[in-house]
Amino acid sequence: MGKRYYFHGKEVSPMTVGEAVIKRISDLCAERGISLNKLADMSGVTQSTLNNIVSGRNKSTTVSTIKKLCDGLGITVDEFFCKELFHDLEQEVK
Repeated sequence: MGKRYYFHGKEVSPMTVGEAVIKRISDLCAERGISLNKLADMSGVTQSTLNNIVSGRNKSTTVSTIKKLCDGLGITVDEFFCKELFHDLEQEVK
C-alpha cells in the first residue's frame, strides 16, 4: 500500500508540483504579511503572471519566474523548494 498523506487530520492525495508551488508562494506571503501585489512589485514578476500562477491557470511556472520571486523575497531557490511539501509529490507523467 502507498504512503498516506494527511492535512488537518484528513487523508489527502499527494500534491502536484503546481499545487506545492502555489502553497509555498501563499505561505511565504502570509509569513511576511505581504499581498501578491506587493510580491509582484518586489520581484518584478507581473501581477497577471503571479495571479495566473496562484490561481492555477499557469500550469508550468518556469524556474526563471521562481528565481525572480525568490530574489524579491530575499531567499534562494533552494530555500523555496527545501520544504516538506515538495517531498513525495504526485507523479505527473503517467
